Amino acid sequence: MRLFIFGLGYSAGVLTRRLRAQGWHVSGTGRGGTIAFDDRTAVLAELADASHVLSSVPPGRDGSDPVLAQYGAALAAPWIGYLSSTGVYGDCGGAWVDETAPTGLGRRNARSEADLMWAALGARVFRLPGIYGPGRSAFDRLRSGTARRLIAPGQVFSRVHVDDIAGGVIAGLTGPAGIYNLADDQPCDGNAVIEEAARLMGIAPPPLVPLDQADLSPMARAFYAENRRVANAKAQRVLGWRPRYPTYREGLRALNATTSPTSESAAPPTLNADQR
Repeated sequence: MRLFIFGLGYSAGVLTRRLRAQGWHVSGTGRGGTIAFDDRTAVLAELADASHVLSSVPPGRDGSDPVLAQYGAALAAPWIGYLSSTGVYGDCGGAWVDETAPTGLGRRNARSEADLMWAALGARVFRLPGIYGPGRSAFDRLRSGTARRLIAPGQVFSRVHVDDIAGGVIAGLTGPAGIYNLADDQPCDGNAVIEEAARLMGIAPPPLVPLDQADLSPMARAFYAENRRVANAKAQRVLGWRPRYPTYREGLRALNATTSPTSESAAPPTLNADQR
């Protein structure tokens, strides 16, 4: 089997390692790839040979999907996948959302449009919440001094371990086309995650700061303006996917038990699905 990935970054890199261990040939563009996105000859040659194609490239600044704009006509592989974002659901006031919920109501209209265009092509669309894993977790933020605990009553977030994203995509290799939320089983506020990581490290968590007094970037402030719980029942029912880390507690314990240059490095905080 041959998989070509547009945007071979953090999440797709974990998937790549797992598939190569199973004998797959995987190539792609992006930080972990060897092919330049604009090298049309090389990309078209890879697409012609690929049995599977996955994109993790978000819409560009102009709002268009660069993969569909440049290579949409050449996407003829039997299996197509797209890593999207649960941000397409917008603010839901903390309510649960599944794949039937309306999209395009939040700040990511371009992402919502791209999401639906990939679905219309018959892709497996995987909607992802906040992504964490080795080198990109609450531990790294605590070590770097960038962790925050904010007073934001009622605010909850869903998240997913990067290994569970790979597991969800692998489950989708033999599952039907459609849209799937890949999230863990326990949405919660961000403070709970920071507090659990601090407990495991044996240190005090950072002080609580009112949300309106925190020096947040515009992106972070927009992130806190949305509130939802993401349901994963469809992926479990249809694909047979089960998160290895059903809550942040299992995920943090696993990360705490694993010491590697990656997990010890100063790294970006938990990713949203547009920073895969």
